[in-house]
Amino acid sequence: MSTLAERLSRVRERIARAEHACGRPAGSVALLAVSKTKPVSAILEALAAGQHAFGENYVQDALAKQDALAGHPIEWHFIGPIQSNKTKAIAARFDWVHSLDREKIARRLHEQRPGELPPLNVCLQVNLSGETSKAGVAPEAVERLAAAVLGFPRLRLRGLMCIPAPTRDPEEQRRPFRRLRELHEALLANGVSVDTLSMGMSADLEAAVAEGSTLVRVGTDIFGPRG
Repeated sequence: MSTLAERLSRVRERIARAEHACGRPAGSVALLAVSKTKPVSAILEALAAGQHAFGENYVQDALAKQDALAGHPIEWHFIGPIQSNKTKAIAARFDWVHSLDREKIARRLHEQRPGELPPLNVCLQVNLSGETSKAGVAPEAVERLAAAVLGFPRLRLRGLMCIPAPTRDPEEQRRPFRRLRELHEALLANGVSVDTLSMGMSADLEAAVAEGSTLVRVGTDIFGPRG
């Protein structure tokens, strides 16, 4: 059975190959290790292998890990659905939020971000499928939400995120990522300074990199199946 460090190395190699395959500069795609449901010991293994950015979905679980790992050089990313009663903890304890999809939540994160901390980096989660059961702002509402976020100085709008429906077909994988890139380019064209496309996971990171991803979120291929 491979070690976590070996699995992490293989994921980095996949990213490097994907960058090379589409003519992108080496190192242009960052890796976020999705450590939700995984123990502190696994995060420590990943840290020892040089990984410093970790993504969590569940606030209480994440806070316990943050307390246990206080003092370690970790960049914490919140990537799960945001409930109103969790915004204070997210605003105070995370460096990034990838799942912002409502102005109400943006306002709460802004108001609750401690003044001694730098602005909270945020990505807007976009619902590209239109399914009401899925989180995310509608594509046609991205510019309006982006404008609202820009009015909150304790937040720093970094870009867009999506979680498309899983498919094994490479071209079908690329389609939603292409759409997210187009929305990102539209923001840039309107003078919004964004630099992050958070898209691609264990099963489809190559398709995401081909369409311009700057950050892939990988859990299973690093930490193994969810326990």
